[in-house]
Amino acid sequence: MGVPAADRALARPRHRPLAALAALLALLAVGAAVLVDLRTPAPRPADAPAGEFSAGRAYRTVETIAAGPHVAGSAANDQVREHLVGALRGLGLETEVQDTVADEAGQLSGAAAGATLARVRNVVARLPGTAPTGRVFLVAHYDSVQSGPGGNDDGAGTSTILEVARALTAGPRPRNDIVFVLTDAEEACLCGASAFASDHPLAADGGVVLNLEARGSTGPVIMFETSRDNAKLVDVFGRSAPHPVGTSFAVEIYRALPNDTDFTAFLDEDFVGLNSAYIDGGAIYHTPLDTPASMDRGSLQMHGDNALGLAREFGRTDLTALRAGHDATYFPVPGGLVRYPGWLTWPLAGLAVVAVLGLAWLTRRRGRATAGRLTAGFGLALVPVLAAPLAAQLLWAGITTIRPGYAELLDPYRPVWYRLAVVASAAAILFAWYALTRRRVGPAALAVGGLGWLALIGVVLAATVPGGAYLATLPALAGAVAGLVALATRVDGPWPVVAVTLAGAVAVVILLPTVVLLFPALGMGMGGVAALFAVLLGLAALPVVDLLHPAAGGQRGLVAARARRHGALPAVAAALAALVLAGVGLRVDRFDAAHPVPTHLMYALDAGTGQARWLSHEEEPQPWTDGYVDGVETVEDFPGLGDGELRIGPAPAADLPAPKLEVLADVTAGRERTLRLRLVPQRPVRLASLHVESAGPNDVQVTGATVAGRRVPVAQRQSDGRWWGVVFHAPPAEGIEVTVNLTLRPQGGPVVLRAMDASDGLDGLPGFRPRPAGVGVVGSHSSEMLAVARTYPL
Repeated sequence: MGVPAADRALARPRHRPLAALAALLALLAVGAAVLVDLRTPAPRPADAPAGEFSAGRAYRTVETIAAGPHVAGSAANDQVREHLVGALRGLGLETEVQDTVADEAGQLSGAAAGATLARVRNVVARLPGTAPTGRVFLVAHYDSVQSGPGGNDDGAGTSTILEVARALTAGPRPRNDIVFVLTDAEEACLCGASAFASDHPLAADGGVVLNLEARGSTGPVIMFETSRDNAKLVDVFGRSAPHPVGTSFAVEIYRALPNDTDFTAFLDEDFVGLNSAYIDGGAIYHTPLDTPASMDRGSLQMHGDNALGLAREFGRTDLTALRAGHDATYFPVPGGLVRYPGWLTWPLAGLAVVAVLGLAWLTRRRGRATAGRLTAGFGLALVPVLAAPLAAQLLWAGITTIRPGYAELLDPYRPVWYRLAVVASAAAILFAWYALTRRRVGPAALAVGGLGWLALIGVVLAATVPGGAYLATLPALAGAVAGLVALATRVDGPWPVVAVTLAGAVAVVILLPTVVLLFPALGMGMGGVAALFAVLLGLAALPVVDLLHPAAGGQRGLVAARARRHGALPAVAAALAALVLAGVGLRVDRFDAAHPVPTHLMYALDAGTGQARWLSHEEEPQPWTDGYVDGVETVEDFPGLGDGELRIGPAPAADLPAPKLEVLADVTAGRERTLRLRLVPQRPVRLASLHVESAGPNDVQVTGATVAGRRVPVAQRQSDGRWWGVVFHAPPAEGIEVTVNLTLRPQGGPVVLRAMDASDGLDGLPGFRPRPAGVGVVGSHSSEMLAVARTYPL
């Protein structure tokens, strides 16, 4: 059987219970410090000193601008804009409204392989600098979605900018220009930011952008996105933001995702900058519940403290040399932000691998494990790495089976119990795995095996997401160094315990914030990712976990049985905790009038045929939605709504006019035909669209198009050429002029155009029954949409 198991531990104190207690208390203290550091600050009252940011003052702006939904182009949005202009001019700032038509930034709306545009009216104010080296842009959007008042998204960012502007004007003027940009039509297409970044004179020379967002109602403000070559920007962030929460891992992940904010439009124009948001409380995102009352004013205070600190620092910094030539690796620690050059990623990853291999060699040399046991320890350590995420996903699948309404939520209303259940399930798997393998393989071999996987994952991350490699590399390196110290000192003395406890503390500082922040970032539907990092934390602290077990080796009979039962206790306790916590979550997080089950419903009318339908994106319709829809179809005759499968049901036809299509000019030369058209909505609408249809890929080809005087893309839809189109948000009452250049099929025939417009709100439609208490609206850009379309053959 090899050496006794008692000799195979990295730390073997003479007073094991006392050492275990001390180590656990130390790690708990470090964990508490990490969690306290992630808390939001206390909001300052409205009578705070003039030079400070006050959430109390900013909240008054939130109450004003988020009194109700205010989508781009609406009368409510006009009122919000007037308030913002008046407030900025009242501060003595040069203020204007940029009124223009702009293209989409990013890939949000999907206009059926055509173009997306909007009429936007951005509010722009400038605080001139004394000796500018460039410009600092503070950016937030003031429009909301149609389904909610936008108290947090982006009342938080807009109110923060106004309060920062007040604080800056109350003090000495900065060296650099500070430009306050409140954009329009972000929710529709990022068109306001696109218009400013690409066309406004103040943006012509670029600059530093600080974009402020919210995707929830609470939690710490996270700096989650940067421009490329961010090392100098991150250095300013770490020095000047009073609450610097951000990780290079988040930046890497966000760059890989298809998500966009106004920051995207500035990156497209080669600006540099930082993007920040608070993201917890995602259940209210884009819903009627996103009211001012839902806002955590501590999160608002954190937004403002950071924005003001950064504005002041960038306001006095030489802005001509902010591109570092490389990205930084960085992560939060209690009291600050650790950062180092990204070029150290590979050297550190390699050093971690070498250190773990060195530990394995010394472990074998000192007789703590054989080569076979080390190999077994490495292989077996993969079990919890795979099992914990799987268990987390299965746990959530079971919960959503019991509570199917969760499928339409970004996160539950009260997610903490479920998050704790996932962490407890990961702990149960780790403890059970360790109890089952410890005696046969040995504590030292398992500890080295766990560190081996951390080092290997660090190499994989260095190759794929370099900014995230520190999550595995640094704990592996710290653990390997601690193991080498333990092997080089007296085995039953205090130093091995001190060394492995310090290594565990390093893992807690690095990995615990990641676990905490991943839950709101990805939602419970991807809780397995947080479980993975929770297990990596456990593997890094495995020598401390070993102290929870009795000294092993040489026991027989009743003593051995008692030792196994003792070793199983942590796993049993964690498994019970996971079940109890999930049960408490189901008990506490019930759907009710204040926390309604989300539902999605649209209405689509073909004014030409008189056919109307109810449509829903719900895959498993809630009982209320099920009263409207039954079958599943791909809806292609309303291209502005997307081309995926929808739940569908018959609806009574409402007496609603289709958008009018006026032919201003129609010129044909050979097979080339040019149509100049005006699309005029006949009712107040949020958007209008026009699509060119054809029966096959060779019937009609769009070769050029101009919308509201702007040239737009003309790529055909997929490969069948069925339609090209344009979606226009916030259309003016007089309509939109569209010029389309076509190549016709040889045999001739009409060109078929499909016009559609859409408004919001289903009340008053025949057959619609208002939602009862406890039934809500899902956070979606198409919730409650009312679309009317008509086909025009020309």
